[in-house]
Amino acid sequence: MAKKVREPIPEFKTLNEVAEFWDTHSTADYDDLTHAVKFEIHLHSPIESQTIALLPELSETIKAIARAQGVSAETLINVWLTEKVRELV
Repeated sequence: MAKKVREPIPEFKTLNEVAEFWDTHSTADYDDLTHAVKFEIHLHSPIESQTIALLPELSETIKAIARAQGVSAETLINVWLTEKVRELV
């Protein structure tokens, strides 16, 4: 059985080139060139999460208004609070 000849991994200049290459090649064909790595990913979210208690009736009203406007209750509340804070500053 003939040994499969593989293309060398090129030097990529863009992420698009990387994607195009690996879309048409199998990493299994390059297994002998890989090694185990350990790394950490630290994601920084620009959004701070807060838990705020709302009266049940208020919560339901906000959800209904948000649904009618096609947005989440969280988005609606953020818009309203941003508008109010701008008025006060």
